[in-house]
Amino acid sequence: MTEPVTPRLREMRWWDIDPVLELERDLFPEDAWSRGMFWSELAHARGPRATRRYVVAEAGDRLVGYAGLASSGELADVQTIAVARDHWGTGLGGRLLTELLRAATTFECAEVLLECRVDNVRAQKLYERFGFEPVGFRRGYYQPGNVDALVMRLTDPATSVNGVQGTETHG
Repeated sequence: MTEPVTPRLREMRWWDIDPVLELERDLFPEDAWSRGMFWSELAHARGPRATRRYVVAEAGDRLVGYAGLASSGELADVQTIAVARDHWGTGLGGRLLTELLRAATTFECAEVLLECRVDNVRAQKLYERFGFEPVGFRRGYYQPGNVDALVMRLTDPATSVNGVQGTETHG
């Protein structure tokens, strides 16, 4: 029996869009992002004026996760985090979130916001472990289905990254 490969995190590039879209359609079939949305995000992820950070997780030659963050001034927003079903519970979600919080710190953001489906308890627990707190709802945010989003906020992402770094997370 072979040992499972620990996924390697790296910057998302344009050639990752097709495998990201496959994972996106599997995990979020009703509200998957389009190719154009990913291209637009990546257009803002490089160079001296970058306001985005997108990473992918590779296990061998397979993409098994991705995540993205947008920043504006002192505020960052987690745009997306996705982990392949066969990697759920391995800590990969926590590793991806840690990378986004590092990016928020690099962008000198004082707060990080995110939206999470109200019925995605597993994701909420991950965010809470990192210090995110519920601050409100966006009614009917996820379409179709008119599912509410829980809005969560983290203040001082640098402290959260340093506090969580040595601990094991399962996400």
